[in-house]
Amino acid sequence: MVGTFFFDGKSLGGKSSYCTGSVVHTAAKDIVLTAGHCGRGMEKSTHRIFVPQYQHGKSAADQPHGVFPVVRLYIDPRYESNTKKPSSDLDVAFAQVDANSRGKAEDVTGALTFTTTTRYDHKATVIGYPSSDSVNPGHTAIRCPVTTSQLPGFQQMRMTCLSFYGGVSGGPWIEDYDSATGTGKIIGNTGGYNGGGNDANDEWVTYSPVYGKDAQDLLDDATAHRTPGTRPPYRPATENPWLPGPAPTWQHAKLLASGDFRQTGHSDMIVIWTDGEVTLYPGNGRGGYDTERQLLAANDTWKHAVTVTAGDFTGSNQFDLLVRWSDGEVTLYGDVGSKGLNWAGTQMIKPNNLWKNAVQIAAGRFNAAQYVTDLMVRWVDGELTLYTDVSVGSFGREHKLKDPNDTWRDATLLTSGEFSGNRKWDLMVRWTDGELDNYVGTTTAGLGAERRILNASKLWKNDEAMTTGDFTGNGFTDDLVIRWSDGETTMYVDTRADRLGTERMLVAPTS
Repeated sequence: MVGTFFFDGKSLGGKSSYCTGSVVHTAAKDIVLTAGHCGRGMEKSTHRIFVPQYQHGKSAADQPHGVFPVVRLYIDPRYESNTKKPSSDLDVAFAQVDANSRGKAEDVTGALTFTTTTRYDHKATVIGYPSSDSVNPGHTAIRCPVTTSQLPGFQQMRMTCLSFYGGVSGGPWIEDYDSATGTGKIIGNTGGYNGGGNDANDEWVTYSPVYGKDAQDLLDDATAHRTPGTRPPYRPATENPWLPGPAPTWQHAKLLASGDFRQTGHSDMIVIWTDGEVTLYPGNGRGGYDTERQLLAANDTWKHAVTVTAGDFTGSNQFDLLVRWSDGEVTLYGDVGSKGLNWAGTQMIKPNNLWKNAVQIAAGRFNAAQYVTDLMVRWVDGELTLYTDVSVGSFGREHKLKDPNDTWRDATLLTSGEFSGNRKWDLMVRWTDGELDNYVGTTTAGLGAERRILNASKLWKNDEAMTTGDFTGNGFTDDLVIRWSDGETTMYVDTRADRLGTERMLVAPTS
């Protein structure tokens, strides 16, 4: 039921085909899904045909299912071809085809099930016909199993797979695909931003609209063989799971800290930039962020922040920011959401040589019953210390969990959260070789049981900053945020003790 198109100027058996389409299940049994920009390209063409399972070199009569004349196209009137605007979310079209001597298209080929979704993360099979004989001399369909993520800023999905050259537009993105029966759920089609790809026109980066009410309404029109009526102006989704700014900007996000800074019941994120600017990204409780708030403009002082963490050390139910500076001074900024950072804060310890060696700090609830008032410190020599009942002006009680050792010298990044589902927090460690481990049940008596999340990995060596918060509002601090070396930023929603959660892109890579 997946095929390609031809018309005058792109004739059957020629050097190139045109876009990709797939038969979708409808009561009319004559509807083929493709991309909106493909539909626009065929609107004024003549002798248009759809050829399912096209086989190059065979005549129309000898094609596996014959050919089906395209008699009408249904395109959302608000869609602009190959646009980069929000209306690229509407890059969907349906072609109505006449029956051939073998019957109606769906009866002859079978059909895929058109499926709306509110998610961006899917495991899907993407199919398409690269059109040019220079890249696809046999004019065969290519197929790629992919994992999708959101294209930030749009109601669109993104996937990566080699050889998706021009011509694959309109091709189906199929969930639960069974190649033996030819069944599955279509959750997208190649298209969207800039005609389905990025600004560099890389063949390995491909986009698709996410089907919502607009796409379903268009299919209803096509099924009823009626002209799409006037629509209200297109309004993109107001949900913002992405973070503002491109990846090159986020390469300068030096330090991250998460907590309930505004007393909303879910987490926000603070970013300290390399130029000293400090920004608060208010969480919306649904895995996204509202409009950013600048806490401090670029300045020389905050360039010297070396490591930070967030906890409720003041016991006010509003998170505070703890900062270790390059001279060893440690400062607590209480109730950041209401007080901001444009004040002296509380000096926890004066500049000193000892705390210059505090390489990583991570607040958590390892011992405390209610507030996040415990502080884990990894020292340069590999010693690991837990401070409990940290409060304004006091580091509380000190508990040595590890003597100086070579292994923990390689603990590159620390974060903590409720990954095991317990109210007592776990300690997560990213090692220099890219291994990722979780220590469940860490207490004043020692580290908890080690749970491996990832083996040593070249990819995870590029994890340059990480933090954990309750961004989805499920009541657990288990959403892991990673800022990669290229500026891409990712959230792993509902991360568990031994596995990463669902991947959600917050900042897209540049390519």
